[in-house]
Amino acid sequence: MSGDRVLAATLVEPGKYEVREYPFPEPAPGCVVVKMELSGICGTDKHTYQGHITQYAGSGDGKQIRFPIIQGHENVGTVAAIGGSGEYLDFEGVPLRVGDRVVVGANVSCGQCYYCRHDYPYYFCQNMVDYGNNMCAADPPYLFGGWSQYMYIVPGSFLVRVPDDLPSEVAVLTEIMAVTVGLDRAKQMSVFPSEAFQFDDTVVVLGVGALGMCFLMKARMLGAGNIIAADLSDYRLQFAKRLGADHVLNVGKTTLQERLEFVRSLTQGRGADMVIETAGVPQAVPEALDMLRLGGLLVEAGNFSDLGDVPISPHRQLCAKSVRILGVGGEEPASYGPSMRQMARFMRMYPLREFVTHRYPLREVEAAVHKSIAPDSMKVAIAPWS
Repeated sequence: MSGDRVLAATLVEPGKYEVREYPFPEPAPGCVVVKMELSGICGTDKHTYQGHITQYAGSGDGKQIRFPIIQGHENVGTVAAIGGSGEYLDFEGVPLRVGDRVVVGANVSCGQCYYCRHDYPYYFCQNMVDYGNNMCAADPPYLFGGWSQYMYIVPGSFLVRVPDDLPSEVAVLTEIMAVTVGLDRAKQMSVFPSEAFQFDDTVVVLGVGALGMCFLMKARMLGAGNIIAADLSDYRLQFAKRLGADHVLNVGKTTLQERLEFVRSLTQGRGADMVIETAGVPQAVPEALDMLRLGGLLVEAGNFSDLGDVPISPHRQLCAKSVRILGVGGEEPASYGPSMRQMARFMRMYPLREFVTHRYPLREVEAAVHKSIAPDSMKVAIAPWS
């Protein structure tokens, strides 16, 4: 196999893809090669394609993406080769063998910085590298993203074996479902008595792309009461109803005041107990704050591309309301396995097999990214062997 060539969709600069050939890599000790099956298109991938290349700006000056890159960090595939002794344990201690289906952890932490040494979530790492994102395809062995026929897994990464009863078109959602660990953290976040996320709480999800849908499902799993989904796409709002939303609001067909009044009408004038902002645009944050009740919780999740500033009133919207804000910059390794097992269970109740609405081959990567932005898609995936 070492003489084989590998095809990969390579983003050489914002707005420009090339399908390039790379050598098949023989894995070094502690490394794995995964034969890709599906790789989802994430909001971060779209932002990078559109030219938003400053990331993690909250940690100093931020990181600049170094091109070219092979995108794709929502990955499911099969183990093709294991380096060294041929032994490799997944994150939950399961021995992996060639042919096992796995999901790939999206990030690799250094284990040495202040945050790694003080038990913070791994996405706090000051030296973290991200598959499909800031690992450059100019550096051997090149294949650091899922929009490729094969993907190279470096030391310090984690893989998680996919349960046999979970189809790959659902397993590809694992990374974004794992980001909903933010709701588990919200249940632990208490300032006043009974102020953690409670059974029957009213929850608003702003933006029901794939990440918002996963938060919506997780809120329903955890016992939320009324769930309101807001988005610009009627297509996605109808899908949100099928995944557990009680009410939907089209942001393009309602005013801000109408949306605020609707939420208050469901809560005796108080406002939502929790608002989850996954629209990925800064303008949604002031609206989220206005929707909250006194002491409510804003979950700001999953967007680490810097899309600019937005004005808020720290006195009226923060202090006077005693709100809490929980930023969720990523997922946690321990949430991958539980996310897959819960999705396998909830497939009986939710149309999870329909979540991936479009699949594209490598040579149609640009069309795939544009479709992922369109309002008539849910999760768009790259199928490298199509």
